[in-house]
Amino acid sequence: MGLDTALHTALVDDDIKKHCHVNSNEDGDRFVGIKADSDNAMVYFPIGYQLPETDNEIRTDIKHLIQVLSEFTTSEDRLLAVNKFAAPQSVDFPINAYKSVIEYYFSIGGKYYVEVDPTFKTSATGKQDWPRTVRNQVPLVQQKGGVSSFIYTEFTVRATTPNDSKQITQINRFCVYEAFKKLGWLYVPYMPEQPGPHPDVKTSIAILTSKLGATNDDKKRNLFQAMKDMLEYMDEKTSDRQFYFGTDDFDHVWEKLIDRAFGEKDKDKYFPRSRWLLSHGKYKEKRPLMPDTIMIYNGKYYILDAKCYKYGWTGIPDHLPNGSSINKQITYGEYLEKYKGIDTNSLFNAFIMPYNMEQNYFELTSIVGNIGEAVGDWRHNKKFYERIQGIVMDTRYLMYHYTGNPMKEKVALADCIEAVLGKGEVPPVGGAPKHTPVSYMDMSPQQSASMVAESLNYNIGQEKK
Repeated sequence: MGLDTALHTALVDDDIKKHCHVNSNEDGDRFVGIKADSDNAMVYFPIGYQLPETDNEIRTDIKHLIQVLSEFTTSEDRLLAVNKFAAPQSVDFPINAYKSVIEYYFSIGGKYYVEVDPTFKTSATGKQDWPRTVRNQVPLVQQKGGVSSFIYTEFTVRATTPNDSKQITQINRFCVYEAFKKLGWLYVPYMPEQPGPHPDVKTSIAILTSKLGATNDDKKRNLFQAMKDMLEYMDEKTSDRQFYFGTDDFDHVWEKLIDRAFGEKDKDKYFPRSRWLLSHGKYKEKRPLMPDTIMIYNGKYYILDAKCYKYGWTGIPDHLPNGSSINKQITYGEYLEKYKGIDTNSLFNAFIMPYNMEQNYFELTSIVGNIGEAVGDWRHNKKFYERIQGIVMDTRYLMYHYTGNPMKEKVALADCIEAVLGKGEVPPVGGAPKHTPVSYMDMSPQQSASMVAESLNYNIGQEKK
């Protein structure tokens, strides 16, 4: 069985949920994205992700996963270590080109791209071609005041006739078919007809390059570029046994999601900087400490460290941020207090970890919750920023609400972090009380209006009530 047959059969004729996996962030189970080989196709979601129930909802979530990975990863991020002893494998599968070809096909009613040829006909109405009218039509001659004038009762008019035998249509039929073999299962449970005769790949690429240089229509240019990207990939690939689109390092994606949803764009002014003053030569600046995210809300500052750790799923303390991360957050807080003049009563610290609000160890039911705090035993821990709040956030919810102006989410996060205001003093070493998780109960999934807009108006379905 070939790759394309396996991929299409597995995800169309079968329960698509069987081909979805939520990773555990364990060694060997960190990949997020799509993998397909000659025997199977699988879609891997990040830790804490709650898969919906219906096939349509799952297909929408897969398309959205592709969107998130496309936005927050680069070709360097999409390097997969096949095993510990093999060199990383570059993954340059142009998944968005395949999607664009399919979506253009649907946008014009499930038809292929067709160009029209100009034709001319005799008619009393229409767009007149005067040179051809003068040559081909017989006018009436009218005399008035000794002056002759010509009156045309019929004209040669311009019309168009679709020409689906052109090479560009043949290329489009081929690209649509190939795109459906890889990704059509995301949209409909069927395949289009076989493409028929078409130019070879290299000739097709040359034709598309010419078309790109000759059109100013953005929609057509996007289609031609997508088709060209597909064909270049098909021309260059060395094996058809497997394809990947995704990353083994979703940690960076999680950081970027948190920063996009809650962070300040000019956060670099809050970086503690350092340098070497050398006995010989000029001083050397070192890379500054860089907090993941600085959130400012209601005159208060929140230093956020996005950690794609397993604790939100397992509840095991060994899966929490370690001492170096804790001390680094305290350093950020101290820097902002002492050197940026931020009032210590308006300065907070937090780790943000993924979790599943539908299924979790803490019995939380909201999109964001407080599961405890981290402190440094070398500090007095009298200041709020010295008490780093452990925050869990629903993975699927964040992936759909990271853009726009997620104010309700920001309020919910701020309230969870500020739970430190109601906590007693930090006990001495060995005397820590049992912590009760705190959730922002007024924040439900339905309340946010900042859903990510998708070009085809997909519905993600109903969240837990």
